[in-house]
Amino acid sequence: MFDRYLAGESASWMGTSVYSVALPALAILYLHATPGQVAALYFANQIPNFVLALPAGAVVDRHPKKYVLIATDITAACLVAVIPAASAAGVLSIPLLQAVAVLLGAVTVLHQAAATAILPQLVPPPELHQATSRLGAALGAADTAGVYLGGAVVAAVGAARAIALDSLSYLFSAWCASRIPAEPIPAPRTRTRLTTEMWEGVRYVLRDPLLRPLARCLGGTGAGAGMITALSSWYLLAVLHIGSTGLAVIMGVSGAGGLVGALLAPRVVRRLGPGRVLTSTVALYWVLGVPLLVAGPGRLWLSVLALAGGLQLAAAACASSTVLAVRQQICPAHLRARAQQTATWMVAGSRPLAALGAAALATTAGVRVTLLAGTLVLAGTAAALWASPVRHLTDMPTASSRSP
Repeated sequence: MFDRYLAGESASWMGTSVYSVALPALAILYLHATPGQVAALYFANQIPNFVLALPAGAVVDRHPKKYVLIATDITAACLVAVIPAASAAGVLSIPLLQAVAVLLGAVTVLHQAAATAILPQLVPPPELHQATSRLGAALGAADTAGVYLGGAVVAAVGAARAIALDSLSYLFSAWCASRIPAEPIPAPRTRTRLTTEMWEGVRYVLRDPLLRPLARCLGGTGAGAGMITALSSWYLLAVLHIGSTGLAVIMGVSGAGGLVGALLAPRVVRRLGPGRVLTSTVALYWVLGVPLLVAGPGRLWLSVLALAGGLQLAAAACASSTVLAVRQQICPAHLRARAQQTATWMVAGSRPLAALGAAALATTAGVRVTLLAGTLVLAGTAAALWASPVRHLTDMPTASSRSP
């Protein structure tokens, strides 16, 4: 079951990586988007996470997750296909890209909620961290392959046609999800209002002594990374002039770093403990963002940025795999999707607000100052996590090992 799930999610992620290369190239190089329009496009893609992350958790906890995966994959395939169709018809525009980004973001929120919550049903508890590591490694490999494939396809056939590959990947993911055996029908329970169930998950996270600081860390990381990511593609293409191939190189090496970080996470956690791993990787994440602030044009800086991006994503993947394993181990099954989506809301919900702030700050103070501000937010987040109880976590917790 897990292998089928892994194949589908990897294929979908590879297509999304192609999309992540093709979309900024399409907007910046073909439609001549301004920094404000690029930030607005990023905002459009991220705002569904802020609006829908919490309801998605409650919805997924109510319904069979297998069928949520299939439905969202098919819907996403149709949405992505709109972009190459509009390009062929000569009606492609920035507003259309923004509209697709909003709708695709909404579908992705629901899909990721189901994809994460279904994982403990596919593997036994002792193998959960290893399974999250395998998932992270597979997604890292798919990300790297997709980025390089995206760069090659964009150069060969254009950005709009490259995005068509993402549509095909969603269809394959839907087929893989259909091959997963149907999950057991949950025992019937009294169903309350959706908002009540949403806030039940939020309260659980905010009251837990480990999940609360981790959620704050995720929120701060989302804000800082959101400010940087909203403008980094524009900065790399328009200021450093690295071109779509250079962007693909940086993203590809970063994806490879994510693969390595995910693979090493269980081994490193067993040796050092989850507390040390989390505090050190979050600190490394912000330190490795500094080279972007001082970079200039040229191949040497392209190499430096690619290496820094690879190490940064390795740290991020190691941290995210460990956070997910901690949450899945200690969270009750009936709250699992809602707890996960609370964390998603903290991360992805902060990103669209950060993107708006980045657009405003870039207009008044410049793009480089905005990138510096995002880096400082990441530094403060790392310091806050170091000062929390997470630093003293020496072993992977379990529900049975914790006090009521």
